[in-house]
Amino acid sequence: MPESIVELVGARKVFTSPEGAEVKALDSIDMQVCRNEFLTLLGPSGCGKTTMLQSIGGFVRLDSGTISIDGVDVTQTPPHRRPVNTVFQSYALFPHMSVGQNVGYALEVRGVAQAERRRQVGEALAMVGLGGLEQRRPNQLSGGQQQRVALARAIVARPKLLLLDEPLSALDRNLRHSMQIELKTLQAELGISFVFVTHDQEEALTMSDRIAVLRDGRIQQIAPPRQIYDQPGNAFVAGFIGASNLFEGQIGDDVLALDDGEVLHLAGQSRDRSGRAIAIIRPEQFTLASATDERPTLEATVDQIIFVGAGFELYLRTKSGRRISVAAPASARDAVARAETLRQAHLAYDPLHLHLMPAEAEG
Repeated sequence: MPESIVELVGARKVFTSPEGAEVKALDSIDMQVCRNEFLTLLGPSGCGKTTMLQSIGGFVRLDSGTISIDGVDVTQTPPHRRPVNTVFQSYALFPHMSVGQNVGYALEVRGVAQAERRRQVGEALAMVGLGGLEQRRPNQLSGGQQQRVALARAIVARPKLLLLDEPLSALDRNLRHSMQIELKTLQAELGISFVFVTHDQEEALTMSDRIAVLRDGRIQQIAPPRQIYDQPGNAFVAGFIGASNLFEGQIGDDVLALDDGEVLHLAGQSRDRSGRAIAIIRPEQFTLASATDERPTLEATVDQIIFVGAGFELYLRTKSGRRISVAAPASARDAVARAETLRQAHLAYDPLHLHLMPAEAEG
């Protein structure tokens, strides 16, 4: 594994709910953030991702466990003494200061000379595409520009680590997408490790070198985006990351016998495996096939077809009532039209692309 910049060992934090119950925000977590890595913390509300980020930043004190940054134990170190900067969801710009003054505030506090401060501020603003706007006030900027000012302020002193707490959530869809690309590019140029918090799966898949999926204060899986998507570690990850069709059954001789009587072919995946398992087939891994197709298929009745511009979303039911979703590209419009007319479809799949998870691994 590459050299780490952050290491959490046995990190534990418990809060008390208004009803008096204990809530484990972090449940003895071990995790490393690699040097120059873009790591995203992903999960539903209350899973612990923001608590982990704030613990690394020093804003939340662990109940037990340790946090090291660049080999130094900072578990008891206050936020302003850690080599870390944070970009919050609210940009928290000083309204009475100019853009240049906002970005250079931390440098001024450190006693950096005015000429050098001006140079570093100009360099940071140029990195985020705001060169020449030093004299403007925050209220003269768009939401996207304010976000870039907050980024410039965070990177101007070149911290070893940048923490980002859902910084794009207030932006509209198009601006958010462009900022995702710019953030990833900026991270690569700076060579600074980013730890990014989001609940948006698409955002995580777009930007990350690795994703840590959290649930109830525990890491369910930490891996590169493609592995998280194609080979989820358990049913929770499979259901949380993207759309999925999950099939639970008993492993047999190269088949998974489902509880409703259907059978999925496994193409050798059952070797050295037994017991119950969960298979995942993503909507785009199904193909609308003819009745004579030689590939393994599931027969289903069409409930609804939705045109989404780049293709079609189909919602179907098998004979037993199992619901299945299928994503068909625009090039399959003839097959989609046939399914819409007949209200029936044969859903072909490739057994080699079918991913198996132990049923007991859920949760």
